[in-house]
Amino acid sequence: MPDLLLPAARLPRWVENFAERHGETAFTVVDGALSGRAEDGSSCRFQLPFGASFDAEPDLDRFAAAAVPPVDWGVLLVRKGGFAIARLHGAELTDSKTGQRHVQGRTKAGGQSQQRFARRRDNQAKAAFGAAADHAARILTERRGLAVLVIGGDHAAVDATLDDARLRGLRDLVVGPWLATPDPRRSVLEQAIADAQAIAVEVVNA
Repeated sequence: MPDLLLPAARLPRWVENFAERHGETAFTVVDGALSGRAEDGSSCRFQLPFGASFDAEPDLDRFAAAAVPPVDWGVLLVRKGGFAIARLHGAELTDSKTGQRHVQGRTKAGGQSQQRFARRRDNQAKAAFGAAADHAARILTERRGLAVLVIGGDHAAVDATLDDARLRGLRDLVVGPWLATPDPRRSVLEQAIADAQAIAVEVVNA
């Protein structure tokens, strides 16, 4: 996981602050990422969003300019408590849907009561994931194909949703980073869209 997800516009100022703390920083391009090493031995690494590789000269402005979203891409967030789905054209949101579903928490009851509760809870979860899959199929698959898909929420919930036959082709489009989110709401989806377009930063302090 990255230490920070940084909007491209903030990259130059972030690097200035890093250099003020750690000394003059020299940059190189290593394995498709921009890597910096400061005078005190501290290092930083920047990865473009959407799994993109950077293969130009180690220039901050060129790197920041390369952090652009694909023409068509999507976001899928699923937890037992709800889902959020978005389709984007570049930076423009073209369609989205959020939904909440009630799934009961765990119980301390035992015996047959616990078994009935577990079955009811499983059925509620399946209904929640089914609703997420219905909207994902409409938003993410019924029009021109996506270039990439960013996912997040709960791993098991996302996997259960993508197991739907209508969505299995989306697995091949998934790129990082994984977005760990609370129960999806509109504000959570908006933040996820911003995070998906951000530069992933890793820092190692000397």
